[in-house]
Amino acid sequence: MPSDLEIARRALLTPIAEIAAGLGLEEDELELYGKYKAKGTLPVMKRLAGRPNGKYIDVTAITPTPLGEGKTTTAIGLSMALNRIGCRTIAAIRQPSLGPMFGIKGGAAGGGHAQVVPMEDFNLHLTGDVHAISLAHNLLAAMVDNSITHGNKLRIDPLSITWPRVVDVSDRALRKIVIGLDDQGHAVSADALRTAGAMAVLLRDAIKPTLLQTTENTPVFVHAGPFANIAHGNSSIIADLVGLKLADCVVTESGFGADMGMEKFMNIKCRYSGLTPDAVVMVCTVRALKMHSGRYRVVAGRPLDPGLTREDLKAVEDGCSNLDKQIENARLFGVPVVVAINLFRTDTEAEIELVRQRSLAAGAEGAYVSEVWAKGGAGAEELARAVLKAAERPTQFRFLYELDRPIKDKIETIATRIYGADGVDYLPAAEQQITKYTDLGYANLPVCMAKTHLSLSHDPALKGRPRGFRVPIRDVRASMGAGFLYPLLGEMRTMPGLPSEPNTWKIDLDDDGNVVGLF
Repeated sequence: MPSDLEIARRALLTPIAEIAAGLGLEEDELELYGKYKAKGTLPVMKRLAGRPNGKYIDVTAITPTPLGEGKTTTAIGLSMALNRIGCRTIAAIRQPSLGPMFGIKGGAAGGGHAQVVPMEDFNLHLTGDVHAISLAHNLLAAMVDNSITHGNKLRIDPLSITWPRVVDVSDRALRKIVIGLDDQGHAVSADALRTAGAMAVLLRDAIKPTLLQTTENTPVFVHAGPFANIAHGNSSIIADLVGLKLADCVVTESGFGADMGMEKFMNIKCRYSGLTPDAVVMVCTVRALKMHSGRYRVVAGRPLDPGLTREDLKAVEDGCSNLDKQIENARLFGVPVVVAINLFRTDTEAEIELVRQRSLAAGAEGAYVSEVWAKGGAGAEELARAVLKAAERPTQFRFLYELDRPIKDKIETIATRIYGADGVDYLPAAEQQITKYTDLGYANLPVCMAKTHLSLSHDPALKGRPRGFRVPIRDVRASMGAGFLYPLLGEMRTMPGLPSEPNTWKIDLDDDGNVVGLF
């Protein structure tokens, strides 16, 4: 089969102005960035305010493995399949970070015949949103330094600055930050530094979602790009709001497993947006479930253990403990769950049937094979019908915690109910910060846990459904612009480093100026 990049380049793209017109966007509600990408302008939200919302589908997954479970591929393929069965659908996903791109993961546009195109544009710079955000962030960092240098009228304590420089690549040198207050213990804002207006100028285009398309010309809104292990891991509320007014259905995606991006989608994003999902799609693969049994070790970039490609019902059965828990996590929010089994050619019918039965036993509406990587939208029509059926069911959506609960209560609720921990232990730095944020009036913010994505626990070595563990909280920090507190669990770092063999080595231009190395 051709590579992802070759498939993407062979796709027959429709001019983005035609895609927009098909959605009902007016000419003055679109800002073109060439022929195949555009920005949607914000006045469209006011024009469409009276329309009813379409169905809202969140795609999540079991705890991810280095193999990759194909969550983005499934989200894109499902949106195409829904269009094929007559449901006007828009996909809403995040813009990839250049950190994984030049690190170990490579492209993030989906895969095979279920991709966002133009693939190179999507993965590299796109319309410059991430660069605008990083520049606005670093401008504020420079203004903090400048204020201290020129008399320090705001009396900022130089040893307690929380605003570090940022860059959209993995860089170990940017790992160390501390908390920032003035020397009287008051928070210092961008307004106090007279920088908020300049930051807004830098972000005036980044606030607008970018419109692209899939390999089958299904519209895609791309907006925002936070990771789910250290941030909330979801695309923007604006993109979802516009999409739900324009289409019968919006398929969005939450990063990493259901204990990560989906929990934050429900408790943070839905709380701020006022939107609630109609259904959750839980992506899994047979080989990932085998790995969660603990019988197989997978290392990115190394050959697969041959056992992962042979029928092993015992390994699948044991690994389904992770699937059980992630289905349970979705149902905690009162939303129906449909399991998508992302198919690999080595999967056997007996293994697939076992996953189906375990999914039903765990409370899912059903489990359906997805073959969108090989077949595009045609490979998920049965899944699409099942998702629409689930989305028609009445939901009893509920948050996991109320905002007026103390910070520790919110942390412990997530740790015990979502991760399955026996409890939480706080290091002295975390205790100090919880007291400080409570005193500053920030205790009513939602909590965005920063932890490994490779386990339901804080320990990446614990696979399946870990039990009998306690979660250590080493620190608690604040993202005031995003509107949440983020505890750091265990050894979790907010800035990854590059691997020993970074994907950077593979990326280049050929003699004709074409990008190579993006899968």
